Amino acid sequence: MKSFYSWAVEKLKVDYRLIFTYCIIYFAWGMFMNWLGNELEIARFTFWWQVISCYILYMVPISLLLRKLPFHMQYAYGLVAMGLLEFGGYFFKTSYAFPDNILDELIGIRNFTLGMALFFALYFPLGNWAVGKIYAYIFKIRE
Repeated sequence: MKSFYSWAVEKLKVDYRLIFTYCIIYFAWGMFMNWLGNELEIARFTFWWQVISCYILYMVPISLLLRKLPFHMQYAYGLVAMGLLEFGGYFFKTSYAFPDNILDELIGIRNFTLGMALFFALYFPLGNWAVGKIYAYIFKIRE
């Protein structure tokens, strides 16, 4: 039986161009979502560079680990990962939720972080799908 470590190392051994594609797509996605959250006064990172730590250093490796799993499993594991990230972001005040934002009004202030985690967990299956399509198109690779 494989250890989690050996399984993870095996899953992370991918073409550097795939990793680069993930980094570019996720960085752009993160910058856009941070801008949108700020513009709509929902939530934002305290510092812009948190897009790098969250989207590239945290989400890219998790995406690589989950990428071959079915949609529902990617979402379920992604929900755990995003729940921890969202909780940590608001607990350590590295994320800022605007007071009385539209999500507070729709789902309630006590459900805000849960709502964010439920939404952002979709990043893993959708991100893996999008990066896979873009990677295959750019590099003419069949997976």
